[in-house]
Amino acid sequence: MEKREQKFAEDLLQYLNDSPTAFHAVENAAVMLKEHGFQELKETDSWSLQEDGRYFVIKNSSALIAFTVGRGGLAKEGFRIIGAHTDSPCLKIKPGAGSITPDGYVRLNVEIYGGAILNTWFDRPLALAGRLVVKEDGALREKLIRIDKPVFMIPNLCIHFHRDVNEKGAYNKQTDMMPLFCMKEEGVEKEDYLFELLQEEIGTGKTDIVDYELFLYEYQKGIFTGKNQEFISASRIDDLSMVYAGLSALTEAKTGKGCQVFAAFDNEEVGSTTAQGANSGLFLHILNRICKNLGLTDEGYFQAIANSTSISADLAHAVHPNYSDKHDTETRPVLGKGAVIKYSASQRYATTAHSAAYFMEACKRAGVPFQKFVNRNDIPGGSTIGPALSGLTTIPTVDIGAPVLAMHSIREFGAVADNVYTKQVFLAYYEGDRSM
Repeated sequence: MEKREQKFAEDLLQYLNDSPTAFHAVENAAVMLKEHGFQELKETDSWSLQEDGRYFVIKNSSALIAFTVGRGGLAKEGFRIIGAHTDSPCLKIKPGAGSITPDGYVRLNVEIYGGAILNTWFDRPLALAGRLVVKEDGALREKLIRIDKPVFMIPNLCIHFHRDVNEKGAYNKQTDMMPLFCMKEEGVEKEDYLFELLQEEIGTGKTDIVDYELFLYEYQKGIFTGKNQEFISASRIDDLSMVYAGLSALTEAKTGKGCQVFAAFDNEEVGSTTAQGANSGLFLHILNRICKNLGLTDEGYFQAIANSTSISADLAHAVHPNYSDKHDTETRPVLGKGAVIKYSASQRYATTAHSAAYFMEACKRAGVPFQKFVNRNDIPGGSTIGPALSGLTTIPTVDIGAPVLAMHSIREFGAVADNVYTKQVFLAYYEGDRSM
């Protein structure tokens, strides 16, 4: 691997390790964008966009839309869009988090966010991160928090009390998934254990914390693995690896005509129907605002939309060496062979022949391989932001993603090469001429 590619892989791993929640993923993305000359815009402010300008907008601290203003011709050249998402399946802390058992154990009450593989959360040190809304000097303020310590654990039940665990390994989401926090302490009420931990970290008293959105994450950091360190094993590869590839491509891309856009939405894992999700008016509002700010009429805006293309970048299912029969007999993507174009007759993916073609052309320009994927007819797959993105905007969209194993595990597994290939094709897509 060349030094530049190795540097990208190391920076990707650092981004994964530094972004335990969607809030932190966006915060770290903003730092990266600012380092490359991007200016943050506020939805509440008046905008004044300039040719060759680089800008980004944050929504809810968990979604981000970044774009570059090209050198004229937006109505004709349109938007060149890459979309991904910032959230991952995890455990979210409920209000009234503390729970004390009759035996004196203090547990944390959590709910399941997204389609997590529950058994992967057992017997691993867990840390805590998210955001607090606090009251300071009479005003409500937001604070991101990350307690990067092995504070929580969900111990498995021993096999002697659960002898069929290897045959019947189902877990109850309410009763089996409560992480152990500590043992009961004299004079401490159940609701105070979590607040004491937060207060130690940020110095804010319990009465000043108005509300919170807090999540557990794996304390152990991601690593490179394999005989030649060709694999990456880490949390939140789905979908922060695509977020990082998109950010890297946008910051490196040469500005041309039209407008290059990267969007990282939140809440894909729970349906995208939120103010900061892909299935909302957020993205259309931003595209419309860009056009109007640059002097386009309504007619010009509609032309720009009609001349735009989009990539929905989520991950793809690689053939698992131990479960190869779960895949279609003909479309069988594997690790290390390039990004995967995903097709679905039921439109769970937004790919059409037209949108697949412009992605394949970008792969050829970049000199990188690509693969194709269709689910078995009797095993339905998941969905992505693609159908929402294309349905709301009417912009042709191709669903693609780097292939991975263990998708939605607390720790996912992919190939370094596929992430490098994906970033390279994103760059070629941004910089290429509009040919279709």
